[in-house]
Amino acid sequence: MSADWLAQVQEDIIEPDLPICDPHHHLWDDDDNPYLLPQLLEDTGAGHNVVSTVFVECASMYRSDGPESLRPVGETEFVNGVAAMSASGRYGAGRVCAGIVSFADLTLGGAVGDVLDEHMRLSGRFRGIRHAAGWDASEKVRNSHTRPIQSLFLQDDFRAGFAELDRRGLSFDAWLYHPQIPELTDLAKAFPNVTIIFDHFGGPLGIGPYAGHADEIFQQWCIDAAALAQCPNVFPKLGGIVMPVNGFGWHKRDKPATSDEIVAATGRYHRKAIELFGPERCMFESNFPVDKVSCSYPVLWNAFKKIAAEFSVEDKARLFHDTAVEAYRL
Repeated sequence: MSADWLAQVQEDIIEPDLPICDPHHHLWDDDDNPYLLPQLLEDTGAGHNVVSTVFVECASMYRSDGPESLRPVGETEFVNGVAAMSASGRYGAGRVCAGIVSFADLTLGGAVGDVLDEHMRLSGRFRGIRHAAGWDASEKVRNSHTRPIQSLFLQDDFRAGFAELDRRGLSFDAWLYHPQIPELTDLAKAFPNVTIIFDHFGGPLGIGPYAGHADEIFQQWCIDAAALAQCPNVFPKLGGIVMPVNGFGWHKRDKPATSDEIVAATGRYHRKAIELFGPERCMFESNFPVDKVSCSYPVLWNAFKKIAAEFSVEDKARLFHDTAVEAYRL
């Protein structure tokens, strides 16, 4: 969305000194919507105390030649360069892309080990991969950019590749849709030593056949999330829930969402996740610039701070900074 559209909602920054590690953002050089270091710094420097960030894959700057399986390592090269710029101190005290989550095709099975090793060789900031699994039978729900098959997490070839993460102590970011959460629970139980980050609450859908069913979807989500929470290796990211796919429709309005509107619409997911997993396993995330279609960066983090207002100083530190730093070994 345009800066003018977002600027229609201005809010005072809540708890401006609270240290934040934003564990989920992207970078891309899109002709119509670039989001590179200047745009990221404009957001992270808009009032909240963002001291570090984690980049998560978005098929950005893949190599244009060489073996197909190795082309995604270009994203790690690109982001590591951005991280090096930030680490110079030239662009402020915060450390952008202190952790890097890239892509490797886990359906390669054992052969994916070579790809993971190359990611690791290219950057000491590389922490793990995301192989998006979002799949739905409805034509009105777009499947993930990785074009996954149904039940990707249950496939033998995928799990053979997942074992290579286990061998290297690498983490896995799980992006899926809410009906698939039980499949992630099965995967987490099969690999108890792999740190699994549960992205965007498991993608509660609110479009297509899911529109108008928010309450029943949340009720089932509570059941499925409670089972997932029994896996101590799973760490939820609290955010990424104001995308168009979530069905709130803020991207269609004349004005963006306010923090109070975000709290009213999504707060039950945040509060339930914290109840189930505990602050020591939960981390707030921006998912920018994807969530920028609904609200500005300052407004989004204000919403998070309102949700966490009743928590102790120690729990706030975990939710906004410490859990992310520990999960990604920053």
